[in-house]
Amino acid sequence: MSRLDSAIRRLVAQRSCLDMAAGLIRDVPGPVLELGLGNGRTYDHLRTLFPERGIFVFDRRVAAHPDCIPDDTHMIIGDVMQTLPGALSRIGTRAAMVHSDIGSGDKAESRRQAGALVRLLGPLLAPGAIVVSDQDMAMAGWPEVALPEGIAPRRYYLYRLP
Repeated sequence: MSRLDSAIRRLVAQRSCLDMAAGLIRDVPGPVLELGLGNGRTYDHLRTLFPERGIFVFDRRVAAHPDCIPDDTHMIIGDVMQTLPGALSRIGTRAAMVHSDIGSGDKAESRRQAGALVRLLGPLLAPGAIVVSDQDMAMAGWPEVALPEGIAPRRYYLYRLP
């Protein structure tokens, strides 16, 4: 498979999982967390899915399209491993959903980051919250949610907190 085909499949999986997650958290109160702003495409999609929820975005720096940058209240700049531990006081309440798209091309490093994120995310998420991730976070013990139809296993991951 070409890298272009792989990127297209990843983006389709990402969108399908986010769309599904929106329905799954309909009755779960709380904001949405976006780990990794990148160029802002996913954040822009989250704004359409959750127009009435706060969306807090974490990234090392802002490099997004100007139309896809959160306001200063919702943009948390710095290393996510350092900014997540104190985030509850900033976001005000536990989150209904987190989308984590911070995997690198280095599989070992991505696994290490996912393990660290699991420990940091637990205290930030509400009961029934959904975790949407480009990385396997099964080590958390959170129940997996079946992927949307047509999405290959291990292409993207969905979990629901008990």
